[in-house]
Amino acid sequence: MRNMLLALDGLIVDGVALDTVVEKVDSSGQIVRDATTARFFKLGLLGQLMHTVASPPVAYLLFAIGLSLLVFEFFTAGIGIAGFVGAFCFVLGTYGLNELPVRLWAVALLVLAVFAFAVDVQVGVPRLWTGLGLALFVIASFTLYQPIDGTQMRMSWVTLVSGIGMMALAFIVGMPSMVRTRFATPTIGREWLIGAEGVASTDISPEGTVIVHNAQWRARTNRSTPLPVGTMCRVAAIDGITLEVEPLEGAARDYREMRKGASE
Repeated sequence: MRNMLLALDGLIVDGVALDTVVEKVDSSGQIVRDATTARFFKLGLLGQLMHTVASPPVAYLLFAIGLSLLVFEFFTAGIGIAGFVGAFCFVLGTYGLNELPVRLWAVALLVLAVFAFAVDVQVGVPRLWTGLGLALFVIASFTLYQPIDGTQMRMSWVTLVSGIGMMALAFIVGMPSMVRTRFATPTIGREWLIGAEGVASTDISPEGTVIVHNAQWRARTNRSTPLPVGTMCRVAAIDGITLEVEPLEGAARDYREMRKGASE
């Protein structure tokens, strides 16, 4: 402690020079330099909270949890407890990261990873964007903190596995299931989409995605014939948030109309 106080003498902190050395006269009449008396104060409740938040593992986990809960709230109806908790965790996590030596590009990767996860959450099926988001999140987690003065700021394996595992479970299992459950409820029907026309944004063989009314939907063909990307199609039925589609030409509906016209 004495050596540290002697080294801190004259250091400028917030525009003020530290005075940590006192001059004394010893018994022989010589002037000697000694460290000033150090007093320790216990942090208050708020100070303890901020001190904990500014630790590397806590700041990382709070930031990730906050982003996840905000995305969860975005895909739910109304504003609930998840939104408030997510905002609170996000603010605390941002504060903690601001107090630590982080790589800004790694923080940007964390945010981009969550946006990539959200793309597939909207569709309801974990696909390419989920894999991309998971890869970005893993890279950001391992490179988030930069070393200072030769000291490595790496988080423990327990923290890394917890953070990455939490995000993987949330966006591969939890979020898509939540979205499917939400849109499968009778109170939020999608029957008005039946008969609407769209275009296949991916190959539907037998499942894929279509764009209907400028929105992307999970879809599957109601016939054994696959639909190539770019094929115009029509919504024939709805199963939860999955649209059953058929081609505009040669669909079962066309045959039914032809039979009806022939019988008349």
